[in-house]
Amino acid sequence: MKRSLLLLPLLVLLIGLGSCKKCRKEDPISRIVNNGTESASVQIQTSGGNTVNINNILPGQTSEDKSFAEGLVTFTISIGNNNPKVLDVPMEQCWEYEIVIDANNNVTSVPMDRNE
Repeated sequence: MKRSLLLLPLLVLLIGLGSCKKCRKEDPISRIVNNGTESASVQIQTSGGNTVNINNILPGQTSEDKSFAEGLVTFTISIGNNNPKVLDVPMEQCWEYEIVIDANNNVTSVPMDRNE
């Protein structure tokens, strides 16, 4: 009985630590941040084969969040009249991904763990 009473606080602590996670097996989220010089449009090919389009993201604007199933997601980004840029991003559950167009119209992916 005494042993059970000693283990009870430890069990409560472990359960408490496990419940601190903000995300529990949720699909990844992505948004487009246009810090570039021209309007951008993005075609997103999800891992499930679906296509999502986000059009006319003006310089200085950020798109709304989009959620996808985890896996490899392909972003085809058209900036102004330039040739489209393709970015393949392996997306994981409980992560956010900002697809950032910088001041020189270069494109990068910035991942963020939603549990931190």
